[in-house]
Amino acid sequence: MARRAKPFSLRARARSFAAAGAGLAYVLASQHNARIHAAATLAVVAAGLGLRVSRLEWCWLVAAIAAVWTAEAFNTALESLADAVKPDRHPLVGRAKDAAAGAVLAASIGAALVGLLVLGPPLLRWLRGA
Repeated sequence: MARRAKPFSLRARARSFAAAGAGLAYVLASQHNARIHAAATLAVVAAGLGLRVSRLEWCWLVAAIAAVWTAEAFNTALESLADAVKPDRHPLVGRAKDAAAGAVLAASIGAALVGLLVLGPPLLRWLRGA
């Protein structure tokens, strides 16, 4: 028999957003690389504002930033779950953790390339004009 859907509740949605915010706060507080991502995010936003990038360029920058933060959050979640299930070293758990870290690396490299493509030309023009 199919389960009945629960009625929509603003309170439940608010709790869900609060839990998601707590999850991001945990990522930021517990992961050294997340703090590096935060600094890079702030630097990219400042550069984008200072260089007055276009709306389309902002779309690329925001997508790249979101990809890195998403990968970092999934990596942290996988590591936490793996540690809870198998606290001792295990080769398959190690491979899973390495693969998740590789996803963060791939997203970070992609984001850096987007940053260079979007911010590089106006930054060079600004430097030449200075």
